[in-house]
Amino acid sequence: MREKKLSKGHKANVENSGSEAIFFNRELNWLEFNRKVLLEASDPEVPLLERVKFLSIFYNNLEEFFMVRVAGLTRQRKLGVGQVSPDGLSATEQLVRVRRVVMGLLQDAAELWRKNLKPELFAHGLKFIGYQNLSRGEQADLTAYFQKDIFPILTPQALDKGRPFPQISSGSLNLFIELADQAGKRYLARLKVPDNLPKYICLPLEHGNIIRQTLRPKFSSAGVKILPLDILIGHHLMDLFPGYEVKAFTLFRVTRNTDIEIEEDEADDLLVAVRDLVYQWRFGEVVKLETMADAPKHLVERLIKSFDLENWQHYVLKNRLGGESLDIISGLDIPKLRYPALISKIPKALKKSKNFFKTLNKSDVFLYHPYDSFAPVLDFIHQAAGDPKVKAIKQTLYRTGNDSSLINSLIEARRADKQVTAVVELKARFDEMRNITWARALEEAGINVVYGLVGMKIHAKLCLVIRQEDEGLKTYVHIGTGNYNPITARIYTDLGLLTANQAIGRDVVHLFNVMTGLATIRDYELLLVSPLSARAGILARIEREVAAHRAHGDGFIAFKANQLSDPEIIRALYQASQAGVRIRLQVRGVCCLRPGLPELSPTITVTSLVGRFLEHTRIFYFNNHGQGEMFVGSADLMPRNLDRRIEVLAPILNDTLRERVLNDILLTHLDDNHNAYRLKPDCSYEVVPQVGQKIDSQAIMMAKNRDYLTLENNEDSADDS
Repeated sequence: MREKKLSKGHKANVENSGSEAIFFNRELNWLEFNRKVLLEASDPEVPLLERVKFLSIFYNNLEEFFMVRVAGLTRQRKLGVGQVSPDGLSATEQLVRVRRVVMGLLQDAAELWRKNLKPELFAHGLKFIGYQNLSRGEQADLTAYFQKDIFPILTPQALDKGRPFPQISSGSLNLFIELADQAGKRYLARLKVPDNLPKYICLPLEHGNIIRQTLRPKFSSAGVKILPLDILIGHHLMDLFPGYEVKAFTLFRVTRNTDIEIEEDEADDLLVAVRDLVYQWRFGEVVKLETMADAPKHLVERLIKSFDLENWQHYVLKNRLGGESLDIISGLDIPKLRYPALISKIPKALKKSKNFFKTLNKSDVFLYHPYDSFAPVLDFIHQAAGDPKVKAIKQTLYRTGNDSSLINSLIEARRADKQVTAVVELKARFDEMRNITWARALEEAGINVVYGLVGMKIHAKLCLVIRQEDEGLKTYVHIGTGNYNPITARIYTDLGLLTANQAIGRDVVHLFNVMTGLATIRDYELLLVSPLSARAGILARIEREVAAHRAHGDGFIAFKANQLSDPEIIRALYQASQAGVRIRLQVRGVCCLRPGLPELSPTITVTSLVGRFLEHTRIFYFNNHGQGEMFVGSADLMPRNLDRRIEVLAPILNDTLRERVLNDILLTHLDDNHNAYRLKPDCSYEVVPQVGQKIDSQAIMMAKNRDYLTLENNEDSADDS
C-alpha cells in the first residue's frame, strides 16, 4: 500500500450553530482537494514524470483559483459587501483563512520540489542547474544563443515620469530591475520574459537548430542540463542596458481577476463582447503578486505600491515562479519515467458492425472513457455527416480543444446539404478564444451557429442526429458527461451514451429548440434538465428513497460527481441520512456536506479519488426498493449547474446495464482503498485504509474487459414508448 501523509489541513469549527455548522466552506474545501493533488506528486509509487505533472497541475489549479475565487472574495471585501458564505464567513474571514492554507501548501510544494523531485530528476539525467553550474564552454554557447535568438526579441522598458509603470499581463514572468548611471543616479526598468520562447534551455545545445519551442533533450552518459530561460536573461541584463550598471533585480508575476461577467443584455454582438472580455481579463485588477524569496525588499515594496496591493496579497515563493510550466518537463518522452500507455478499446458491438444506426437499433452503446476509446463518438458524427439518409445534425460545443475532426465533420455535413446546428458556448472560461475561432469557421461554412441563452451557460454534452428511415424520421443521440475533446478524453474519466431511444430523442429535440429558439419546457419525458427540472428531479428521488426506507428499510443512495455544494441537495441528503437511508458519495473536488456527524449525517460517507486519470463522471443512483434508477450526465450538484446552466442527466433504462454500471463502475470506485481519501467531519481528509484486498479502481478499469457495458438486443433502449 502506498504511504500517504497528509499535512494538517483546514478544519471547520464544529461547535458553531446554524448554517455554519452544517456546511463546509467552499473555498477552503477546494484547497483541500488541491492538497490531494500535491500529495499525488509526492507519492513514490507514481512514475517520476507523472509526479512532476501533478505538481504542475497543483500550481495551475492554484492560479485559476486566485483568478476566479479569490478575485471574487477580494472584490466583495473592497466593495464592503456584507454577504457571507453558507458556513457564515465574511469575505475578509475567508481571505485570511485562504492565505494561511495557501502559504502552507506553497511551502509543501517548494520542499517537495527541492528535496524530492529535483534530486530524483537529477539522478535520471535531467539536471536543473543555475548559471554557476555551467562550464566556460557552455557559457560561451549560451551567450551566442542569447545574442542570436533571444536578445532581438526582448523589449526593456524604462520607468520614469514620461514612461509610467506598464500594464503587466496576468501570469506573465517579468524582471523588475534597478539600474544606476555613471553618476550614481538610480533608475527602474521592467523586462518581460517572452512567452513565445522555450521556457527551458537544454544543454548541450543543438547547434543550428537550438531548442525552438519545445524541450528536446539529447541524452548522453552525463545526462542533460536544464536552465530556465529567465536565468539566462537575468545573467545578460547588462547587454540590454549599456552604459548603466545593474544594481538589483527580481523576478515577479501578477495574477489578475478573470471573474468578470458579460453584460449580455447590453451586448449587441456576443462574439465581439466575449473577445473583448478575454482581453480585459489579461489586464483586470491584480489580486496576487508573487516574488522570489531572495527578492530585494525595496523592489518588492515598490511593486506592491505600483499595483496598489495590500501586503497580504503578496506571496513569497521559495520555488521558482510559474510552476505550471513544469508540464513541459512532465511531457518529455521518457517511457521509463511515465505511466505505461493505455490502449483504449472499441466495444464489440461497434467492431462487429461499423454502421452505427444498425448497431443502435439493436442496443444502446455505453462508453467509459478513457478505458473505451473516444473514436466511436467522433466516428458516429462523421458517419452521420456522410450518410445520405441523415437530414440534420445538432451539436453542443463547450470545450472542443484544438482537434478539428469534429468541426470538419460538421462542415462536411453542411456541404452535403444537411441541416446543421452548432450551439457554441462562448463563455466557457479559458476556452473563449478557441471557441470563437471554431464558431467563425462553422459560420463561414454556412452552419447555423447559436451562442446560447442570455444569462445561461450551455454545459450539456449532446449530439442529435435525425435520419430518414422507412417508418419516418428517427433520432439518434449521444449524451456525455465530458466535452467533445479527444485530448481530455484520454486523461479524464467520462461516460457516454449512444442511443436510439425515441423518447430520449424527443426530449433532446425539444431541448435544442429551447437552446436555439423561444421555448420553455418544465417536464421532459425521460431527461432531467437544468435549470427547471434537474434539482427538482433529484430532490424528489431523495424524498422517495426516504419513504421507501421507512416502508422497507432498504434505502440506499450513491452519487459520484465532481462537486457538491448546493444547499438544498445537501439538506435533503441530511434529512435522508437522519431517516436512516445509507448514502455513499464520491466527490472529487468541492464538497460542502459534512459527513458522519451523529445528529446530522450519521449514515453518509464521502470519499474523493485522485489518481492517474481525472475523475470526471457524474452518476446518480437511487435504490428505489430494488427498482434501481440511475442517471448520468453533465451536471454537478452546485447552484450554478442547477440554476444558471443548461445541463442534462439521462437515465440508464436497461436493468441489466444499470446493474453493471452500478456494480462494476460506481461501487468499485466507492470501494477504492488505493487512491481514495475519506472526508472527515472537521473538513480534513484521511487516506482510506486498506483493509483486506487492495482495490485500485482505475487499475481495475484498465484491466477489465468492458464489453459488459454493451448489450445485444436491448429492447428497453430501442423502445419508442
